Amino acid sequence: MRTNMLGAATTCLMLAAFASVAQPASAETMSFKADLKSSSEVPANSSKGTGTADVTYDTASKALAWTVTFANLTGNATAAHFHGPAEVGKNAGPVVTLTGTTSPLKGTATLTEAQAADLMSGKWYVNVHTTAHKDGEVRGQVVKSK
Repeated sequence: MRTNMLGAATTCLMLAAFASVAQPASAETMSFKADLKSSSEVPANSSKGTGTADVTYDTASKALAWTVTFANLTGNATAAHFHGPAEVGKNAGPVVTLTGTTSPLKGTATLTEAQAADLMSGKWYVNVHTTAHKDGEVRGQVVKSK
């Protein structure tokens, strides 16, 4: 009888250990924010434009969602993008195009593993382009929200 109890206890311990290892990593929705200013563009410009980007990323579905608002630009927005990978003060090519040209811009995209890693390490920025500032009128680095 003692052998059966010992065997049952061992089996339970093994199952518990396996269950703890076999559990998938828990999904998380992460929040990010960006303050869009003309002084953050590279090179900076003298626009009075401002804006914000509120961004979420779901680690399970790899879904990025955003709301980008802007005001006081020198003219109508002609385009907007997430760019990366780039630290503050550096430029990079677009990685996600935001559709629309009227504030607020809302949308979603599915990221690759590399894009998600760049986003989470603070190497993405968002900017809004105008005719007067073809390379971007306002820009903000996308950082994790507290």
